[in-house]
Amino acid sequence: MIAAIDPTTTTPAAPPVSTPAAPAGRTKQDLLRTVSASRLGTWLQCRLKFYFRYLAGITKPNTAARHTGTVVHAVLQQWNLARWRRTSLDSDTVRAVFEQAWVLPEDESIVWAEDEPEAAAKAEALALVEMYLRESPIPVDERPEAVEVTVERDLASHGLPILVGVLDLVRAGGRIVDFKTSGKTPNAGMALHTNEAQLTAYSLLYREATDRRESARELHHLVKTKTPKLVVVEDGPATDTQTTRFLRQVESYVRGVESEDFVPSPGFGCAACEFFRECRLWS
Repeated sequence: MIAAIDPTTTTPAAPPVSTPAAPAGRTKQDLLRTVSASRLGTWLQCRLKFYFRYLAGITKPNTAARHTGTVVHAVLQQWNLARWRRTSLDSDTVRAVFEQAWVLPEDESIVWAEDEPEAAAKAEALALVEMYLRESPIPVDERPEAVEVTVERDLASHGLPILVGVLDLVRAGGRIVDFKTSGKTPNAGMALHTNEAQLTAYSLLYREATDRRESARELHHLVKTKTPKLVVVEDGPATDTQTTRFLRQVESYVRGVESEDFVPSPGFGCAACEFFRECRLWS
């Protein structure tokens, strides 16, 4: 069994020129020493976005959607930890955990939308949590294998960096679970496709930590529709083909970071990208 772990806005930088110099964020050496699923995902999405976020170190104000996801995750984390300790969270405790997680740090603020002020967003987030605790496919008395555990896997045998990550939840029997909040109902096939690198990374980390093969991977989508709903998308263990694809993607990451290949990837995702202004000024 993997041990569970108790968890106890800056001014935008100038856009890079063709060869970025003196980044304000992490060094290139840092980014080549390790790789994570989130960093790889940003790299695959847009290399210039990767540069802005990780090398230039440009930070952006928090958003209502991101804050909701963080709060929901925090409450579910405590729910899972309680089950790992063989205790339970009553409704009053759940509400108290939610209220505490909702409070923003003093140095952070959110510009709430006119059509969804903070009170409405907060009620929507709480409704998501309550819906999940009612409809979760995880039995209340099922003890997790792991909750919020940090794992590493050295990929040096493939000539690659150390893979690092945090397993949010591993259910009994080696079922890896990742929680996601969404504004629309996901398509199962598309969800598995767009999250394949992340799920494969989790599989490799789980196998490293336990010397066992995971039994399944699950995406638990908490959907913010008018009536909140839960959509669970399940896949089996990572296949050899998926593992090979993942390693090739990490190879691309290494080659690109080494050569500073930070070019933009214009597409439909640009409309929601926090670095749109910086991207338009890029040369």
